[in-house]
Amino acid sequence: MELITSTDALAAICARLATHPFVTVDTEFLRETTYYPKLCLIQMAGPDPADACLIDPLAEGISLDPFMALMADQSVIKVFHSARQDLEIVWNLGNLVPAPLFDTQIAAMVCGYGDSVSYEQLVNDLAKARVDKSSRFTDWSRRPLTEAQLTYALSDVTHLVNVYEALMAQLEKNGRLEWLSEEMAILTSPETYQADPENAWRRLSGRLRKAKEVAVLMEIAAWREREAQNRDVPRGRILKDDALIDLATSAPRSVEALGRLRSIPNGFERSRTGGEILEAVERGLARDSATVPMPERSRGRGGSGSVVELLKVLLKAIAEQEGVAPKIIATVEELEAIAESDTAEVPSLHGWRRALFGEKALALKNGELGLALERGRVKLRHINVVEAS
Repeated sequence: MELITSTDALAAICARLATHPFVTVDTEFLRETTYYPKLCLIQMAGPDPADACLIDPLAEGISLDPFMALMADQSVIKVFHSARQDLEIVWNLGNLVPAPLFDTQIAAMVCGYGDSVSYEQLVNDLAKARVDKSSRFTDWSRRPLTEAQLTYALSDVTHLVNVYEALMAQLEKNGRLEWLSEEMAILTSPETYQADPENAWRRLSGRLRKAKEVAVLMEIAAWREREAQNRDVPRGRILKDDALIDLATSAPRSVEALGRLRSIPNGFERSRTGGEILEAVERGLARDSATVPMPERSRGRGGSGSVVELLKVLLKAIAEQEGVAPKIIATVEELEAIAESDTAEVPSLHGWRRALFGEKALALKNGELGLALERGRVKLRHINVVEAS
């Protein structure tokens, strides 16, 4: 099994793959000790088994320009499974997002395979094959790679050819190919992969309730993100998430107060980093609380909790009836927003999701639709509002 280690060989295989309507792609990488993922291997395949290949991005002197050109080729569909991290790698290395794109995990959700279906399950169900997992957690940065590693890595893209073709056939048969376009638009947007430190607070903000706490979190989370990026280390190497929450809720304003926090390492408060944290806390406290964008979960939902529970039942019933994973129709956060407002700006009230679920959700909320049990299954019942009144 040949491992491509030169730019000329890479250019030749990319030229062949560019003649096909689609190419399957996967990567192996490490990110346990870095902020940015370290690309260790690229796998690609196409309809012709002879074009399946493995590329060593760590080979001396190799340029990935031919690979990037293929990823940018609009005439070739790029097929990934659970593409987010792979796309992040391509974005970081080449400042581009592969397009057009097809994510088999999302496609499988549209076809009724459940939320976040695994690659192994799809290979078993659609390609009638099994994936050898023994090499999954090996060190992909060490050279030489073993025969077992190479075989495992190549199977990730060769089986994906059959999975893609089977899912495409299902999507075309049930008329749901267009349903993927919205999800693919999010995945192919550069904004998805631009790690803006100013937005780092959003991942943790649901654990806070006060505007001042969120304001401090915004500053210290941005500081940590910049530090992690500059040092190329995981966020947790700078400060753990729990430490950020402690800082946001206690807002220490002195070295002594900072040192009293149990989540802060001993002596940390008197270091340069400790001083920068105190400066970030002060910037947060100086923010106008009225301008702090409070997270949705921090806002009271009043009496809408029961409405959300009804919407969950409706969502599950529709998902089962239509053979679609509930997660791709609506999230819990979206149900909460719909319970609060008929005009909530959420995906489930737009496009195919509105036709499939959103209109029924609003009808249920406004008493125009009922739920009933028939032989253990939830059924929808339209209510005549005139008669009911």
